[in-house]
Amino acid sequence: MTQGVGVAGLYVRDQDEALGFYVDKLGFRVHTDARNGNYRWLTVQHPEQPSFQLGLFAPGPPLHDAATAQALCEAVAKGAMPPLVLMVDDCRAAYERLSARGVEFTQEPVERYGTVDAGFRDPSGNGWKMIEAGAR
Repeated sequence: MTQGVGVAGLYVRDQDEALGFYVDKLGFRVHTDARNGNYRWLTVQHPEQPSFQLGLFAPGPPLHDAATAQALCEAVAKGAMPPLVLMVDDCRAAYERLSARGVEFTQEPVERYGTVDAGFRDPSGNGWKMIEAGAR
């Protein structure tokens, strides 16, 4: 029996805005965009990681009532959710490339712990660490 994580989700305030960011700025591609009434299952994939999907989910029905959805959106906007990690071959080059695409970084590349890392947030407030994979 094969097991593994296929989808990890994050909350976004606006799925179209998030889709634009992840596809146009980070270079992900759409995997699934399916609707059932007001509910939308939206996932993207990194082109070099086809077995894993990142879900871009809007808090709300059928999973959350209005008050819970608002609380979740506020927590995300404050950067309260755990950061995600994007592994790259060359952090400084990726920083330059993504900056040119309009990604706003909260931390420029810094050498520490035997590697180089930088930080940015998506339009909803989800935090990302971009870490150089091969450095030691």
